[in-house]
Amino acid sequence: MTDPKKISILDYTYDLPAERIALYPMTERDSSKLLTYQNGSIKEDVYKNIADHLPVESLLIFNNTKVIKARIRFQKSSGGIIEIFLLEPFQADYTSTLSATKKATWKCMIGGVSKWKEEILSLGFKVWGFELRAKLVEKLSDAYIVQFNWDADLSFAEVLEKAGDIPLPPYIKRKTKEEDSSRYQTIYAKDEGSVAAPTAGLHFTPLIFTKLADKTIQTDFVTLHVGAGTFKPVKAAAMEDHEMHAEWIDVCATMIENLIARLNKTIVAVGTTSLRTLESLYWMGVKANSNQAIEQLNISQWEVYEAPLAATELSAKEALSSLLAWLKKNNRQRLFTQSQILIAPGYHFRIAKAIVTNFHQPQSTLLLLVAAAIGQEWKEIYKHAMENDFRFLSYGDGSLLFINQ
Repeated sequence: MTDPKKISILDYTYDLPAERIALYPMTERDSSKLLTYQNGSIKEDVYKNIADHLPVESLLIFNNTKVIKARIRFQKSSGGIIEIFLLEPFQADYTSTLSATKKATWKCMIGGVSKWKEEILSLGFKVWGFELRAKLVEKLSDAYIVQFNWDADLSFAEVLEKAGDIPLPPYIKRKTKEEDSSRYQTIYAKDEGSVAAPTAGLHFTPLIFTKLADKTIQTDFVTLHVGAGTFKPVKAAAMEDHEMHAEWIDVCATMIENLIARLNKTIVAVGTTSLRTLESLYWMGVKANSNQAIEQLNISQWEVYEAPLAATELSAKEALSSLLAWLKKNNRQRLFTQSQILIAPGYHFRIAKAIVTNFHQPQSTLLLLVAAAIGQEWKEIYKHAMENDFRFLSYGDGSLLFINQ
């Protein structure tokens, strides 16, 4: 079996010409091309027909996170630009931070930080009738702590709507346009917190949901707030030296009950974030099943490959049932915690049977996840997509891949 720690990311690359990266979405979401892969067979269709390729009574799990306008550009009196990119709330949860008034503190990336000399940056007084100020509080090893203050009776979410910009991925090399506010967002986006869209869901429309229902295919939702770490390049020679980004997940008990009831059906993760959430739930259930008193069921990068977790023989039903019991014992209706799980070749899937996903960057952890699901066939799939005019990355086309296990 492949040892994920020993994987070289150089083995997971392909040539991606710049012109194959989609800079804009298709006019109609569900007109994007769809590649399907099952039992070694590759076929083509369009997203509006995705229900035709799914078994009756499947269960599709979507990530209903909502992208916030996480990019704020401040201009100094000297003319220099300092760009602050929000990563996640600092020592607080998303709901309270986004609903806060007057003050909010975030972990951020900063472009042009060398120009930020002690001063407090300000923005927008004449434009919106209020002033947004930013104070650089602390430098961390991988980011900065920034405190924002504003003098209006607005929530921070409302401030971002006015002062922020949609955080298009770095490989979409153009300025944002008005349409990006709606198109870089799924139609079912609900819970604010992501700084990148769960892009597999961008293709779904009311028509598709109607077709799914007509085929008695169920849908349900989890929340994973996508961080900028999803674009973090792998620079290490071996994966054991790469630090996977941790992300916040929020799952309700009724969704877990639905999973248990459908384990004998085809459970499909719409997007890599939904997949990572589903598989994390299994391992959180394994932890909950242990005799230890555990207050938080977070999952770190490698523990699912290491003893004692990796030695578990719990079924998916047993693990998820243990997770429900843990929630009940702790008087919780929702599971809110972090997962740093790295899914790479060598991983054995416990919950998901298929994944809907776009085409990912070379040498990325997202491509490793695809390879974990379908093995070396990922090369043939990406070769087919390249040779048949599929569009790549966030605004590109996508695929339905049935897991080879």
